[in-house]
Amino acid sequence: MISNEIKIAPSLLSADFGALSQAAAVCSAAGAEHLHFDVMDGRFVPNITFGTHPLRALRPFSDAVFEAHLMILEPERYVVDFVKAGAQIVTIQPEATVHIQRTLSLIRQAGAKAGLALNPATPLSVLDYILDDIDLLLVMTVNPGFGGQEFLPAMMQKIKDARALIDSAPHTIELEVDGGIGPGNAAEVVAAGATVLVAGTSVFGHAGGAAEGIRALRASYTV
Repeated sequence: MISNEIKIAPSLLSADFGALSQAAAVCSAAGAEHLHFDVMDGRFVPNITFGTHPLRALRPFSDAVFEAHLMILEPERYVVDFVKAGAQIVTIQPEATVHIQRTLSLIRQAGAKAGLALNPATPLSVLDYILDDIDLLLVMTVNPGFGGQEFLPAMMQKIKDARALIDSAPHTIELEVDGGIGPGNAAEVVAAGATVLVAGTSVFGHAGGAAEGIRALRASYTV
């Protein structure tokens, strides 16, 4: 995988919530291809973030692809609302919905790409009969719920295994990785097969600002 095919998805969970429009605009100007919205309900994960309103409000400030990662129970109740708000990719957790395939189909019917997120302990076998129903596979390299966590080393092999699995699909599936991604490990994650890197702390916590954080991340895996 050549470096210029890799997409960066800054996670707004780590941005200043009082200046989200500025954060979105800065990331877009710095060349971030995606913007990642971590949607949490306080039930599926022990944290509460935001709903559809920030996506709708930020759409005019960025031409990036908006990803809504729904870490919420019964995501099928809200999929259409997130697509209407501006999400072009909607990612769900398999443990959060009773009928996984039906919910993935609903995302596509609403006009977005369908993503599935796997927690660290969730096996790849979840994909056995739904590989054709996803456009993006998100490998979580931390337990979801909070930003600023450290990458779990055991997940590197899972990324490699995921790459081999989705390469067997008849259509293109993006492999996204989220959790503890920064300049220190991005090159290894890319080498393992990731095509989209979600980065929160390493982007918005960079001493030089978010734009410098994006440039440092991209430089770390660019030959």
